[in-house]
Amino acid sequence: VQLVESGGGLVQAGGSLRLSCTASGFTTDDYTIGWFRQAPGKGREGVSNINSGGDITYYADSVKGRFVISSDNAKNTVYLQMNSLKPEDTAVYYCAGRDGGYRTTLNPYNYDHWGQGTQVTVSS
Repeated sequence: VQLVESGGGLVQAGGSLRLSCTASGFTTDDYTIGWFRQAPGKGREGVSNINSGGDITYYADSVKGRFVISSDNAKNTVYLQMNSLKPEDTAVYYCAGRDGGYRTTLNPYNYDHWGQGTQVTVSS
C-alpha cells in the first residue's frame, strides 16, 4: 500500500488549506483512511477518518466543525479540508490506512500504512 500526501503549506490564522491523500495498493475494498498530525515535541494525534465507501466519517473534538474529510473514489483520493486554522494546528500531517472493516479509532497504532507527511504551518 502506498499513501502520498500533498497540499501542505504556510497559511495565516483563520485561513484554509486542503490536504490530499492518494492511496494505492489496497487488496480489498474495505479499509479506513485516517489523518493524523504531529507537532514538534508532541505525540501523533488523530484528526479524522473515513471509511472506504466515503459515507462514514469521524473527527477529533479539536477539529470538529472546522475540518471536513471527504473522498473521491474515482481518484482514490481522500481530502482534508481545513478551515478556520489556528496556530496550534501547525504540525506535520500524515494520512494512514487501516486494513479491514471501518472503526472510528484514531489511535495511530491501529493503522497499518503511512504516508510520508506534509507540513502545515499556521502563522498568527
